[in-house]
Amino acid sequence: MYEELKNIIKKSNNIVFFGGAGVSTESNIPDFRSATGLYAHSPEYLLSRTYFDSNTEEFYKFYKENLIFKDAEPNDAHYALAKLEELGKLKAVITQNIDGLHQKAGSKKVYELHGSVIRNYCMKCNEYHDLDYIISFKETVPRCRKCGGLVKPDVTLYEEMLDMDVFGGAIDCISKADVLIVGGTSLVVYPAASLVEYYKGSKLVLINKGATSYDNKASLVIDARIGEVLKEVTREL
Repeated sequence: MYEELKNIIKKSNNIVFFGGAGVSTESNIPDFRSATGLYAHSPEYLLSRTYFDSNTEEFYKFYKENLIFKDAEPNDAHYALAKLEELGKLKAVITQNIDGLHQKAGSKKVYELHGSVIRNYCMKCNEYHDLDYIISFKETVPRCRKCGGLVKPDVTLYEEMLDMDVFGGAIDCISKADVLIVGGTSLVVYPAASLVEYYKGSKLVLINKGATSYDNKASLVIDARIGEVLKEVTREL
């Protein structure tokens, strides 16, 4: 299977990668859903716009404990994808993750479907605040350095619309790709998972620990850790 993927990559200069939480877990960033059972509400509710607006301090407590991992470093998957882009083979990374590790590894064209913890904006004056500002703010709820307004992470919460410019760009890349590699996602989170439907090519590759609903539509399915697979198949490129 690894050899088959290696040959697919060698023959294509129009690859798109679409990844999920499984890419980041190899950098010791747990899927936030693993917090289930530790809180009175579901993680999805704790990360909803309703909860942000009505229980801002509790939202930020959960958010800081479960979604911010400032010391996390890119793993083999991130570096392999950056290498493929540098070689001119990979045209874009589309990610459901919000940790910024693809860019930290060197990837340039990254569509962040759910935003990023790295960016934060004042809801009153739109002043930008970096992650260090959020972490070091003396109170739980960060306030704008400029006007004192509430600062919100540039992360798409439940009940919020995705950034349609980002989503549209992802659709465009996938629809033009020769090869679509999907990794580290079980393809159950919508509307992100629906992106696979826009792929028109014949080389859909799924790399994931566990089955997905698209396994029967893929030309190649590899049940393994995404970092291990990508490191091996890009080793000699």
